[in-house]
Amino acid sequence: MRLATTLSVVVLGSGAIGHAVMTGLDTGISRVDPFKDMKNRPQAGHGVNFLIVGTDERDKITKEDKREYRLGGAACHCTDTIMLVHVSGDRERASVISLPRDSYAEVPAHVDRFTGKHHGPHPVKLNAAYAEGGPNLTVRTVENMTRVKIDHYLEVDFTSFMKTVDAMGGVEICTAKAMRDSYTGLDLLPGTHKLTGGQALQYVRSRHVDGAADLGRMQRQQRFIAALISQATGSGVLLNPVKFKEVSATLLGSVRADPGFGSTEMLALGQAMREFTPASSEFASVPILPSGPPVKPLGSVVRWDGPKAARLFEALREDKPLAPVRAKPRQQAVLVDVAPQQIRVAVENGTRIDGLGGRVDKALRATGFNTTQAPTAGASRTVTRTVVVYDPRWDRSAKTLATALDGAALRAVPGLGPTLRVTAGTDFRKVVPVRAEDPYQGEFGVVTGDQVSCPKP
Repeated sequence: MRLATTLSVVVLGSGAIGHAVMTGLDTGISRVDPFKDMKNRPQAGHGVNFLIVGTDERDKITKEDKREYRLGGAACHCTDTIMLVHVSGDRERASVISLPRDSYAEVPAHVDRFTGKHHGPHPVKLNAAYAEGGPNLTVRTVENMTRVKIDHYLEVDFTSFMKTVDAMGGVEICTAKAMRDSYTGLDLLPGTHKLTGGQALQYVRSRHVDGAADLGRMQRQQRFIAALISQATGSGVLLNPVKFKEVSATLLGSVRADPGFGSTEMLALGQAMREFTPASSEFASVPILPSGPPVKPLGSVVRWDGPKAARLFEALREDKPLAPVRAKPRQQAVLVDVAPQQIRVAVENGTRIDGLGGRVDKALRATGFNTTQAPTAGASRTVTRTVVVYDPRWDRSAKTLATALDGAALRAVPGLGPTLRVTAGTDFRKVVPVRAEDPYQGEFGVVTGDQVSCPKP
């Protein structure tokens, strides 16, 4: 196994042999020139910027897949997903920024790609830029809004997305709660799932899983990309020349790309990502303002928070990390339903062990729980098993806290209120790190791949 891995590294690391492995792939790429006749573009910075758009085209999907994955209906010929991806100049970090498709945007003057009619600048929802002017107008609009120069353009439709996921052997996703969406057919129980291409499409398209709508969908899309990176870097795809070529051929043969992106760039990207870990990727969404009144004739739109968005894209142009600096590597955490930061906890010592209440309080607080920082002595000093006492209305919070306390007993007390009470017993040893599915943090709501990928056994 060591020999095979070493040979794989040598093959993909060697320019001559690596290019030989990728020979012939360029001929299958569908080309589009999104940069044609573009003027007054932003100044290039360090690193490489990709604009990746997912379209709702469904002409090549079989009737069976349309029925199984709820892909009926007419396409709007617009972008279902828009992401700006920055690969750092040192190739040690990838930053993925989701641009809400309903963002308020001003498109520059253009010719309508369907009618041939000339339009002056006017307001649209961002995803309509593709419908009116295709890739060129989409790139121009995004560059105008972000002042980030786009180096490469990749366009993925439903069919190419499914093919690429299947070529990877599926992608592992984990969820702490059931996810159901009658519109897409998504139906996942709590736990870990290996999604096929069609199932992955349901996962990233679902908007009716909860009340978060498009924000929740963008977070699931980011979580999926984190899982995809984890799969690519952890399963040996990037170290296996045959598998790497298979995946690359599927991707390059089923997307539309600018003339400057081909097998050479794909190989360079694969070589750069060999040292990637899930923590090497970071994800953010453009900061937005609270919902405002509808805009005629567009209806409800998403407006960006101008100052925060400007700082976000400035960091991208300057090739700086987006995620807050962590003092130490994040411990592997158990996925739970409620973020510990949302749970108020009071601790009492149910034993004769001096200082136990203080140790439990401190450990819970270090894990993120909102403790009172004022542990007390319990009425009983002979408790052997740690107990979480809770109001039944906060049962999800209680289960999260019991998980952190390594399987503490649960006791419901109606009317107790929102503060959970922990009675520490002699069985207490440690607090298990836990995290919710929503760990987004910092000014830009950034999360790194290791925070949203599945815990490893």
